Amino acid sequence: MTDHSALRDSVDRELREKLQPTRYSKIEQLTLACRMLAAEGHWANGLAGQITARGDEPDTYLTLRFGLGADEAVPASFIATDGDLRALDGVSLPNPATRFHLWVYKHHPEVQSIVHTHPEGVSALGMVGRTIEISHMDATPFYENCAYLPDWPGLPITDDEGRIISTALGTKSALLLAHHGLLTAGKTIAEAAVLALWMEQAAQVQLKAAAVGTIKPVAPELAKESRDFLLKPEITDLTFQYFARRVLRADPACLDAG
Repeated sequence: MTDHSALRDSVDRELREKLQPTRYSKIEQLTLACRMLAAEGHWANGLAGQITARGDEPDTYLTLRFGLGADEAVPASFIATDGDLRALDGVSLPNPATRFHLWVYKHHPEVQSIVHTHPEGVSALGMVGRTIEISHMDATPFYENCAYLPDWPGLPITDDEGRIISTALGTKSALLLAHHGLLTAGKTIAEAAVLALWMEQAAQVQLKAAAVGTIKPVAPELAKESRDFLLKPEITDLTFQYFARRVLRADPACLDAG
């Protein structure tokens, strides 16, 4: 009989040795992340949502200029801000709701990128007080990894909302905000974007399952094993690359300066 742990070690080694990491620049990754999230319905309601990443200099952040939809993002659409959400070029306007991202970055130094959107599935769960249930393999990245904020603190444009949301996230990589949407916090841009895509997919499947029967959870030990594998940087990066290719097939020019 083949040893289970030996096979896992072999797979992990091959992931490290044989996969090529994303070679897009930070701004290109943000552009692609915007496009893939928009294509999957995360910005269907217009401008409600943000994506950010830490800048190259300390206490600087990259975000989409306010007024642009994620589906029209190009590299020139992004601006840099300081830690008080002031555009470094002195002219551009960031989305004022991005302020709560700064609180997450301040209190979670491991976080490099944040996605916040209002997709239909997650929003529906938040409207009825439900969280993501770990009842399918594709939901396992959120096993003991998705926090829940049961009370909406209001429009997230002041420091109070930032403090509440940052605290609610805790040590987890995702947060379902009641009456609001989702937040994913990644160690890379790829991880933050892919977690947001996976979270909405899990919510959509959960809603359909709940309509036809009782949802049955995955065994905890299997959920943990699956989570740890799917959240490997090599897997989230490979998934990001797949969605990036879809974006580039749809609009080969989207990484032009714009």
